Amino acid sequence: MSDGTATIRTRKFMTNRLLCRKQMIVDVLHPGKATLAKTEVREKLARMYKTTPDVIFCFGFHTQFGGGKTTGFALVYDSLDFAKKFEPKYRLSRHGLYEKPKSSRKQRKEKKNRVKKVRGTAKAKVGTGKKK
Repeated sequence: MSDGTATIRTRKFMTNRLLCRKQMIVDVLHPGKATLAKTEVREKLARMYKTTPDVIFCFGFHTQFGGGKTTGFALVYDSLDFAKKFEPKYRLSRHGLYEKPKSSRKQRKEKKNRVKKVRGTAKAKVGTGKKK
């Protein structure tokens, strides 16, 4: 692990009470080393903000040209329930907190065509079960 040389700094820290989270820009200084894994960044941020890594969501990391410094964004939620409520599904699936329902291509197309035949609020009913 690269604990000895990698330094994590946060800036533009903001507490977002409406979304029950703290949000910040994360600067990772890693001279002469490869970019840190997001899991390592989450663990270090968890130690900094005295929380668990499962409520921290890091994304949008870009390494500066020449290396040595990476900048990204981090969200620290108050609890896992708030994270599941407010985070987009694709970010939850990266953490293994959301599983996209799998259906075959043919099923999706058949459902789409059934939905096209009805109007208004009946469209929701068509998607759940068989239409009579």
